Amino acid sequence: MLRAPFRRLVIFVITISCAQAVTFSVAADEATPAPTRQGIITTFAPIVDKVAPSVVTVFTTQTVSRGLTAYPFGDDTLRQFFGGQSPQRQGKQTLQGLGSGVIVSPDGYILTANHVVSDAQEIMIGLGTDLRKYKAKKVGTDPGTDVALLKIDEKNLPAIKFADSEKALAGDIVLAIGNPFGLRQTVTMGIISAVGRGGMGIVDYENFIQTDAAINMGNSGGALVDTEGRLLGINTAIFSRSGGNQGIGFAIPATLARDVMQSLREKGRVVRGYMGASVQTLTPELADAMKLKGQPTGALVGEVSPKSPAEKAGIKTGDLITAANGKKISDSRELRLMIGSIAPASKAQLEVNREGQSKTLNVELAEMPPGVSEDGGPEATPEESAQPEKATVFGGVAVADITDDVRTALNLAKEIHGAVIADIDADSPAAKAGLREGDVIQEVNKQSVRNAKDLVAISKKLKPNEKILIRVWSQGRSGFVALEPK
Repeated sequence: MLRAPFRRLVIFVITISCAQAVTFSVAADEATPAPTRQGIITTFAPIVDKVAPSVVTVFTTQTVSRGLTAYPFGDDTLRQFFGGQSPQRQGKQTLQGLGSGVIVSPDGYILTANHVVSDAQEIMIGLGTDLRKYKAKKVGTDPGTDVALLKIDEKNLPAIKFADSEKALAGDIVLAIGNPFGLRQTVTMGIISAVGRGGMGIVDYENFIQTDAAINMGNSGGALVDTEGRLLGINTAIFSRSGGNQGIGFAIPATLARDVMQSLREKGRVVRGYMGASVQTLTPELADAMKLKGQPTGALVGEVSPKSPAEKAGIKTGDLITAANGKKISDSRELRLMIGSIAPASKAQLEVNREGQSKTLNVELAEMPPGVSEDGGPEATPEESAQPEKATVFGGVAVADITDDVRTALNLAKEIHGAVIADIDADSPAAKAGLREGDVIQEVNKQSVRNAKDLVAISKKLKPNEKILIRVWSQGRSGFVALEPK
């Protein structure tokens, strides 16, 4: 549903890498092709010699102050409300960070990872092996792709040349250049393991290049380059159980980063198309529960925001979006990337499967509001405050009404209604399907749930061998879960 099970088994270590070309940048000269012997590359030294001066060190400083605060979400919040105490933290700390960056124009524009500089109060850039330091300012940042653009007052800098990352293929040889663990301008080699990776939940707009070139802490903002010394992507994260490199790294494609950089340079922010609908990938279990025949793929609409472009176009909760502007949509990630890349006020033609019937809907996109993702919920009247009496449903799931206190504890918007999960058996089918404490059950088999009493009544009418389709509000958005019979 809204969480991937493997997140409990591994650690995502954000470690980004960097840069791309923009129309305002002046590209460095072509790197000398790697020497070969009988068609085999024998050294990458000429490429490294050309590219390394474009990779810089990013130093950050920030002071963190926090008073007594309880954890705002998750199991601790539920325990605090239904019984028990939530841990509390306080203190003040000065943090120093180290990352990488790439020079993208001779007049001082530098690309790095947003997470490297997002909370920094001071940013310094170290150039060359002698680390000549310059104070940098943020031109703009984009958390949705983890890209940030910096500027230093310096001229005649060695700018990197950019590749067309859309032409990158699995099996291509690549080099990663950055500052892992403070070891300046370290070079590692590998291949592209896959392209178009997504669904990791690292950022909102995921279309990663996967590589086995060694990427570690400090590579964030550094360069992933091809065998001609051109920038292919920004190294952004590693997939690891230990916190170190295990041969699975991810980079933001240069083509995507280029669009972000141009918008940051020209407007100081990124302008994206906005539909106003929360979507998720259709799984075989959901397709079966929704009685969709064949092997359908697409983006399943979990929620439609009031007065949004999606609502005005006639999109409804439960619609399956199968194509956009004539291009097949395999999952929610593809739809999110496509809609985000379309200019506001433009129209997107969507092919929709609604309960087995095909429809074509034209959506006139708005501009993505700041701090908003594709989510939303229907308008509703406030609930009266009441004590959270628990009731058991689905075998091992204890639910309660959403009182004012529960709403405050879970930070639920006023339009979110249903039955909140107060307790859940970890071995129950519901838990294995992805439900957890604090989730709000809004619908069961397309029947609206206003409170715990509604949910109990609906659950009693379910057939013993019937698959259950549940719409759930979890982690800030609505989505569907397919639950196997008890």
